[in-house]
Amino acid sequence: MQGHDIIVIGASAGGVQTLKELVQELPEHLPASLFIVLHTANQGGDSLLPAILERKGPLPAQAPVDKTPFEKGRIYVARPDHHMLIERDVIRIVRGPKENRHRPSVDPLFRSAAWSHGPRVVGVVLSGTLDDGAAGLWAIKTCGGVTVVQDPAEAPYSGMPTSALMTLRVDYCLPVKRIAMLLGELAHRSVKGSGPPQGIDRLKTETKFATLDRDMEDMEQLNGDPSVFSCPTCQGTLWELKDGEDMLRYRCHVGHAFSMDSLLAEQTDYAEKAIYSALRALQEKAKALRRIAERFESRFPDIHARYQQEAGQLDESAEVIRQLLASRPV
Repeated sequence: MQGHDIIVIGASAGGVQTLKELVQELPEHLPASLFIVLHTANQGGDSLLPAILERKGPLPAQAPVDKTPFEKGRIYVARPDHHMLIERDVIRIVRGPKENRHRPSVDPLFRSAAWSHGPRVVGVVLSGTLDDGAAGLWAIKTCGGVTVVQDPAEAPYSGMPTSALMTLRVDYCLPVKRIAMLLGELAHRSVKGSGPPQGIDRLKTETKFATLDRDMEDMEQLNGDPSVFSCPTCQGTLWELKDGEDMLRYRCHVGHAFSMDSLLAEQTDYAEKAIYSALRALQEKAKALRRIAERFESRFPDIHARYQQEAGQLDESAEVIRQLLASRPV
């Protein structure tokens, strides 16, 4: 009997405590492999999360290297600044393009699991902001797997669970302790079918993007349309992709991918950087004009006055930008 023995879990803000509560309640002899992506800042070094989870729960945990074979009854945690993907029998650890502003990201893990293992997969979205994981859950559900989200009312940060619930019809919405019990039950529940349905080869193509094994021509295989937006990361054209009835996503030729919420967040950061760059340029030019004007003050008063006037106009423009930055909502 084949159970739901491929369990993929995604979390972000508030995720460490939530994951500790989850693994604490897992059965000791769980006949499944668990794969965890937690959004982390790239600060160098290895993640402490495997050691934390191993101390807290009954299952051994590790941060695998590329092409590690996976076993049942173990937890595998994505390394900082690397995506974790699942193939048929091994784990891939790759440094592909960021998705939803993160590396590791939840969607590539979920998507690769759905493509490789179809209905055997259980996808779990826990506490976090924005909406990473929603598209991955859609892929899992489309391939016959089981979708689970933490009850938003319990989650320290409800963004990721709420986004998943708004995007697709999730199979289970539960508190963390009940999710742990459910995973034990699903691991023993017989799975119907053995692979992904026909007609969704783009899951495989998108997984290849995460491994940097695709080029620009492959965008045609995603059945998307060029959008009016540019990638805020690399400035390339973004293609608009549609999952199901309501979910829109965006991906550029080199592989950067965004949900709607993450695209808006990235555009906000990009716009802020551009505004600060404009403020700096105006201030520097005003200082340069005044510096040059000093040389003409005694000999050419007309030129001195003109340069001082131009510098004053730049000061006024810079003040408008400072007021704009100060008036932004916190």
